[in-house]
Amino acid sequence: MKLGRVTGNVVSTISNPIYDQRKLLLCDLIDERGRASGDYLIAVDAVGAGWGETVLVLDEGNGARQVLNWPEGAVRAVVVGIVDDIDLTGYTRRR
Repeated sequence: MKLGRVTGNVVSTISNPIYDQRKLLLCDLIDERGRASGDYLIAVDAVGAGWGETVLVLDEGNGARQVLNWPEGAVRAVVVGIVDDIDLTGYTRRR
């Protein structure tokens, strides 16, 4: 799983029918402190996330298809949660 911030919607006039009635979100990847990593993902929204929200993104095709119950779906990443808070109290980064 990865942390991301929703920065936009992706709109396509022609797409695979499996995406009908689903939002595609542009998610900038962030670290645990909310700093942008410079990478992004386009993910299917499974939780109703909106612009500016911090989200959990599952970036693994098979797991994403299982979450969406699309065994043959053309999907790699899915937003599976909206983050309310990240508590770093006592956080020690281990290497």
